[in-house]
Amino acid sequence: MTDLGDATSAGAAQACVVLVPLGSVEQHGPHLPLSTDSHIAREVCHRVAEQLVEQGVSATVAPCLEYGSSGEHEGFAGTISIGGDALRHVLVELVRSARRWADRIVLVSGHGGNVGALLEAVRLLRFEAPTVAWTTCAEQDFDAHAGHAETSMMLAIEPESVQLERAAVGNTTPAAELWPRMKSSGIEAVSPNGVLGDPRNATAMDGERMLGALAARIADQIQDGAVAEGGSFLRASTAVR
Repeated sequence: MTDLGDATSAGAAQACVVLVPLGSVEQHGPHLPLSTDSHIAREVCHRVAEQLVEQGVSATVAPCLEYGSSGEHEGFAGTISIGGDALRHVLVELVRSARRWADRIVLVSGHGGNVGALLEAVRLLRFEAPTVAWTTCAEQDFDAHAGHAETSMMLAIEPESVQLERAAVGNTTPAAELWPRMKSSGIEAVSPNGVLGDPRNATAMDGERMLGALAARIADQIQDGAVAEGGSFLRASTAVR
């Protein structure tokens, strides 16, 4: 069983790990769909669940939480953000409900803007009971938004939704340097086309490699169980349990 939405109540009761994909509805440049983050988070969660099941751990994937905290993208049509406060509240109530029957809940975000709400929600939830942790669908060598990484992964997942002929380079400055201005003025202030990175050479082969690496990393982290104080999975030896 890998899809909670298709399970019966009796089937759900057998799951040891519930993966919850967190996405967004926000602009992803002129070439990717608004649902990009949701597609990626959902695909990664299914791959993680399949790996866990192969390793003897019963796992299921909950329906994706499609709306996120995307205020920095609201200068672009199509973006719908519920904001950090609402997202934090939803995550707290979602996990409190799910852990009535699930042993462990793992929140997997495809959108970086959800991290603030995740940190606050999971700190509170782990204070109540250490049954929840979170991670993201990002790696240090990925560009930040609608660039090579996300475009490649979408070519592997939903190639028909990618308009690669419209792909254009955006701002390639590291996102950490851009974030203060994006937070105050939105992504449009630093990238008129909404892209942070360069999607022009994206390939499905690269996307498949990235998805495989993400799934393997998250499955390993779930098995290891080591987390930071804020509840995010860590690979470092400084993690707490």
